[in-house]
Amino acid sequence: MQMTNYQTEKNLNLFDEINIDNKRVLIYKKNLKPINNLKLTFREIRDYFAGNVTGITRDEKIAQNIMRLLICKVYDEKSKEDNELIEFANRPNESNDEFYGRIINLFNRVKNTYSEIFDKNEEIEVSPFDLSYIVGTLENYSILGANRDVIGDAFEELIGRSFRGGEGQFFTPRNVVHMMIDILKPESNERIIDPACGSGGFLAYVLRDLNKNRKNNFYLSGIDKDLFLSKLTKIYLTLLGKDKYHIFCENSLENPNNWDKATKDNVQLGSFDLILTNPPFGAKIPVIGELLLSQYELGHRWTKDNTQWFVTDKLFDKQPPQILFIERCVQLLKEGGRAGIVLPEGIFGNPSDRYIWEYLSKNVNIISIVSLAQETFQPSTHTKTSVLFFEKKKKKKSKIFMAIANSIGHDKNGNPTYKYHKNGSIKLNGDGSKIIDDELPFISKNFNKNNSSNTHNHLGFYIQSNEIVENIYIPEYYNPEIKNELFSLDSTGNYKLLSMQSLVEDNIIKIKRGNEIGSRHYGTGSVPFVRTTDIVNWEIKIDPIKAVSEDVYYRYKKSQDIQVNDILFVNDGTFLIGRTALVTRLDSKIIIQSHLRKIRVLNPDIISPYYLFYLLNTKIVKDQVKSKTFVQATISTLGNRISEIILPILVNEKEIQKIENEVQDIIKTKTLVRERSINLVKNGFPMI
Repeated sequence: MQMTNYQTEKNLNLFDEINIDNKRVLIYKKNLKPINNLKLTFREIRDYFAGNVTGITRDEKIAQNIMRLLICKVYDEKSKEDNELIEFANRPNESNDEFYGRIINLFNRVKNTYSEIFDKNEEIEVSPFDLSYIVGTLENYSILGANRDVIGDAFEELIGRSFRGGEGQFFTPRNVVHMMIDILKPESNERIIDPACGSGGFLAYVLRDLNKNRKNNFYLSGIDKDLFLSKLTKIYLTLLGKDKYHIFCENSLENPNNWDKATKDNVQLGSFDLILTNPPFGAKIPVIGELLLSQYELGHRWTKDNTQWFVTDKLFDKQPPQILFIERCVQLLKEGGRAGIVLPEGIFGNPSDRYIWEYLSKNVNIISIVSLAQETFQPSTHTKTSVLFFEKKKKKKSKIFMAIANSIGHDKNGNPTYKYHKNGSIKLNGDGSKIIDDELPFISKNFNKNNSSNTHNHLGFYIQSNEIVENIYIPEYYNPEIKNELFSLDSTGNYKLLSMQSLVEDNIIKIKRGNEIGSRHYGTGSVPFVRTTDIVNWEIKIDPIKAVSEDVYYRYKKSQDIQVNDILFVNDGTFLIGRTALVTRLDSKIIIQSHLRKIRVLNPDIISPYYLFYLLNTKIVKDQVKSKTFVQATISTLGNRISEIILPILVNEKEIQKIENEVQDIIKTKTLVRERSINLVKNGFPMI
């Protein structure tokens, strides 16, 4: 590596000082100590690179050089006997050039030995002085003697900093991986593959699980179309002590006949016992082309005849990769094989994706579905996901284990979240460590309770196959806690349960959707255009910036027909769904957005708008709204499922009247306060 004269002189002087100050000694393999905090060491090296190494400050470049040096360290340990000198070390009375040449020669031998990982033209892009510092941080420790968790934790932190979200690739949090392994339980003698292996997280954890449980003779394979990520997988497994692995750089969705010979020899359809994977997903990275799509039933369009779905001969123009990965996983499994796959939650409930479940019902048994918290892959992506578990068996099972992980152990910024006592202090484990607020371990524990059907909360419950509604496989939709609460209310005899749909059918209420007017009309007048964000604390908060002209208002006035005591209900919009406001005499001249529903009481003798408004704001209704809200990528919608909401209506008329009066008084007070503020701004006071 070329250095400036100043840098060379400065570094060589410091290099000599380090040799003198540290009194270098010869290091033999038998003198190496296990390292207990490799994560901290990686941070030190990374920070040193960023602050001192000229030309290498980007995390990806830093990681590449650290990986090269780590494999040099592992190779050196593997190739030495206990009484032999360690090569990966500084030595006393050795010149700068001698040290540098020795390490470069070591890397050349590494490149020859691990030719499947490193190209011949790869170099250690570090100056002699900087290389001495980095080698010095590791030279007294044994990587091979370290606990595998220590290596894994450090490796994941390093790659997590360096590689995020390229082409839909997001690294799976370790607690999700652990949960998937706990449910599928890898065994000895099994053929295991991740067809979208990325940097090897799933395979590494499977390897660690199998070693921990003294299981052997297993076959690990992985495929990724990213050359560098496939190399990272090999490095990761090598660091964990696995020499025999089968990692290939290929497009897993390609026709297997077009794979390289080595891939075809090792990866055959219908040959694997276990698949664990988190494939790339997203509409922005579609799979296109007749040759690719024609391999898959899910690459073809499907049609529905009454209640039955059929695959047609017509291909889609394009398909998101995650959909095709589902079928590729089915193809890779042998009869009786099992799979766990992370997927966007939209697939589990979108009407347009129902054909996917028709395909699955024909080919596999659904074992389990675990809904993951919105924060699971944040801050990398806001896409909400679930994990689908299935087995390739013709004999169908009658029930499916479902669970909902409301807490995932970290917040939207990736910071850990903890459990707290009521006094605000963090709960501690017996060893004094903080208890992470993570529900996944409880979910896998419930799954493994011998398939007991006694679990009836969001951390584990069973659904009979015939209870699945219209191929909706979202666990929240079937949350037993809501069913139990409604049943409890009904059993008291104090309530009668009525659905919104029944009120519509009996002409007691009417539900109508708003309109989209186009942003070009914003700011053209003074008529409020009410959007989802304008529904706050039971009121309509007017945003004058979005106000529209009289012409626009009269275009929609008749069709929208907004009247006093209409209820505005937010039906679409992440985090806002379920908000409500009553239209007052101050709000009758407005236009409402299409994401809002106007609910009008047609027969107030049966139910008043004030009592209906109250019911829509009760916890049990809010919980139902949440359970029936589906996430499509990063956008949430309740859709027509608003009609499924069950209202617990009091039987006691006097109690209803008390609630009506209280709500009416609150709305009247809010209206008067708004009117005062409007008049104050409109009329003002004389200048003092």
